Amino acid sequence: MRYRVKGRIDRDRLLVVPLGGVGEIGKNMFVVQYGEDIVILDAGLMFPEEEMLGVDLVIPDISYLLEHKEKIRAIFLTHGHEDHIGGLPYILPQINVPIYGTKLTLGLLKIKLEEHGLLTGTSLHEINSRDTIHKGPFKISFFNTNHSIPDSVGLIIRTPVGNLVYTSDFKFDHTPVQGRITDFQALAEIGREGVLVAISDSTNAERPGYTRSEMEVGETLNHIFKAATDRIIIVTFASNVHRIQQIINAAVLSGRRVAVDGRSMVNVVEIAHELGYLHIPPETIVELDDVKYYAKEKMVILTTGSQGEPLSALARLANANHRKLEIYPGDTVVIAATPVPGNEKLVARTINNLFRRGAKVIYETISGVHVSGHASQEELKMMLSLLRPRYLIPAHGEYRHLIHHADLAAKMGIKKENIFVVENGTVMEFSREHGRVVSNVSANGVYVDGLGVGDVGSVVLRDRQILSKDGIFIVVIAIDNNERRIVSGPDIVSRGFVYVKESELLMDEARENLIRVLDGMMSKKVSDWATIKNGIKEAMNKFLWEKTGRKPMILPIIMEID
Repeated sequence: MRYRVKGRIDRDRLLVVPLGGVGEIGKNMFVVQYGEDIVILDAGLMFPEEEMLGVDLVIPDISYLLEHKEKIRAIFLTHGHEDHIGGLPYILPQINVPIYGTKLTLGLLKIKLEEHGLLTGTSLHEINSRDTIHKGPFKISFFNTNHSIPDSVGLIIRTPVGNLVYTSDFKFDHTPVQGRITDFQALAEIGREGVLVAISDSTNAERPGYTRSEMEVGETLNHIFKAATDRIIIVTFASNVHRIQQIINAAVLSGRRVAVDGRSMVNVVEIAHELGYLHIPPETIVELDDVKYYAKEKMVILTTGSQGEPLSALARLANANHRKLEIYPGDTVVIAATPVPGNEKLVARTINNLFRRGAKVIYETISGVHVSGHASQEELKMMLSLLRPRYLIPAHGEYRHLIHHADLAAKMGIKKENIFVVENGTVMEFSREHGRVVSNVSANGVYVDGLGVGDVGSVVLRDRQILSKDGIFIVVIAIDNNERRIVSGPDIVSRGFVYVKESELLMDEARENLIRVLDGMMSKKVSDWATIKNGIKEAMNKFLWEKTGRKPMILPIIMEID
């Protein structure tokens, strides 16, 4: 959907700017602005896609926020998933404002901030669903939601021009693991009061019906644990505290002990138990080093790696290079998660390797060991019925999910022109009379690679892709600076292009070609190094393409000798 700006920009306006979280999975961040005041909703990260070679994380581009830094009043967090809080350690050094979140959300955030040395300098404020926070013209209140992590909330933001509701990630689970259901009363009340804009979860907008309850997974786990005759290794998202609780319950019911593996899993279990979100009977947890002292039929190992990450605990087990554990024939491996789009091949490879080692593998596509934490179509309709928003911004999903959500909303009676299917960086303006797109701001992802933040861009990624595909072809020459003649070389070094020992004829032809090109430039008294390098690149690109059909990266190195 495309929009045009018509007429002047209304000064009595509410601006909504997604800097992440629409048309992609991850790095959720929404900016809400009225006049000289801004509040930020969530600040997540995204894990790199397959073509982002070497990139560790992707965080939102906060250039727009840095331009309006003095207007930012606070950051409000809806829950503790990485795609909602993971960007904060990289953002806070530039924008250090008060942060509001529920107890578990802040507990998980504190671990991250402590690792980055930011905890003591950050202002954290715990909230619950009964609180109301005033920030400039904004009055922010909260409502309980159900998701795949405890303590998740949605936000109600009352502004001078109308009410905004941010559902964040949600589903309607009437039998949640910890007994706290969605606050339907708060949703109905704000719906009666009037909702100008709703920003709502679209992740499962393609799925008909209702999302299954997390309690159903617990019943499946109980059956699996009772049927297993040897050791159980179970994998899930570290942040899925509800799932972890059900795993512990099933272990206790079947008379097993639990060992926890993986740094993120250990951190979450410790903080969730400390804060009262995990209930673990005494002596249930044992150290990983002590697993060998227990009979196999009495052990459960809870670990990470549900996405097939090459360095995860499960991948190491599947590849037989885990430091403390190994897979034995007869082990039951349960993958209680579903692959994130793009990770299917990694997960399939890990499952295949586990089968090769003699394990029985149970995974989501052939069992009921996972349910989604996001609302399906009937729940999305129910949310729209409760809120009755004038304008809708579908969020939290890939672009196709936004379109499906928009279609549902149109069937529910929301005017098509009032549904904003947009890209990250779109500036939307809302007033009492209208809603429209007025401009765009920079919202490309910022790449985190090792200790570098933002120093890897599209050019570097393009070079990495070339190197990974066709390798590198290095040409080294030495030139006499006074006589302008070649005194050494050209020497050729190839990596990832061809196997040199079996391609000596090709290398000899390339060297002869280079000598002709360089002699020609020397006879014309070409002295500019950039011109010489470009001549080498052009000649070798043409030659190698004709001979091999490949385009390696050509890297000329010129040494000047006086």
